[in-house]
Amino acid sequence: MAHRWIAENWGSPDGWRLVEYEPPAPRRGEVTIRTLAAGVNPADAKHVAAPRTGVELPVPIGYEVSGVVTAVGPETEIVTGAVAVGDEVIAFRVRGGYADELTVPAEKVLRKPATLSHPEAANLLLAGTTAADMLQTVRAAPGETVLLHGASGAVGVSVLQLAALRGIRVIGTARRARFDVVRRFGGVPVAYGDGLLARVLETVEASGAAGIDAALDAVGTDEAVDVSLALLSDLSRVVTIAAAGRAEQHGFRAIAGSQPESARFRDGVRARLVELAEEGRLVVPMSRMFALSDAPAALRFLADGHPGGKVALVP
Repeated sequence: MAHRWIAENWGSPDGWRLVEYEPPAPRRGEVTIRTLAAGVNPADAKHVAAPRTGVELPVPIGYEVSGVVTAVGPETEIVTGAVAVGDEVIAFRVRGGYADELTVPAEKVLRKPATLSHPEAANLLLAGTTAADMLQTVRAAPGETVLLHGASGAVGVSVLQLAALRGIRVIGTARRARFDVVRRFGGVPVAYGDGLLARVLETVEASGAAGIDAALDAVGTDEAVDVSLALLSDLSRVVTIAAAGRAEQHGFRAIAGSQPESARFRDGVRARLVELAEEGRLVVPMSRMFALSDAPAALRFLADGHPGGKVALVP
């Protein structure tokens, strides 16, 4: 008998339950995965914090996992090709990843990059596809300079790596204790807080850039939005993943994986991110691992705001 976390009521992770369940045998187009790590993301808690249209309780928790295939449905291939029992894989945009075993659509499964551990692989795609989506939304191009709010966070680190691969300069906001992370992945760090706009302009001038070509907000603070709007008159080149209300108010883009356009893009870029990780050009910095039974504690740790890397559950 397998176990998984579910939300039986809307609210915080402290109200979730770890329950026994029997994963169904895979049908055509499905595979069963024994989970060796589950990625922990803010969205896991956010999406069951309050009632949402079209979502019914109980809700299985968790969107991405890494593990080993234990069963394959008839005539089934995964995104990256043929699959067999015993293969190491990752699955993204699944339901119920906080589990020790689950059956999922094969269209959500890709081979696991051999260069990544299971906890790293379980955290590759949600942050990675979000970062890629942000860059494509603002049409960031080689030779340009972008401002990235929240550069040392999980999505920010993925943005830094993908931008560096494309020859895009990134000026990234972070607390001073995390400047080394921003520099490690090719960004130019700037401390957030009072006077941010002036510091960004000074950094742009010192770098020799003509100006800020686009702004990416991964934190959602009023400071981040205000500075972005002060720097850019073309609102098509401003994007947020955390300040949807301000985006609606001012007319710039707020993106999310639940939006059909973003979902299509993120599905399309998954295989490329796996390739980059396989080649060692995309890494996933880790912070801590928790036992599957400690999922609420893992979310509390993440909610503190400065985890210093990704978090995984290990059954």
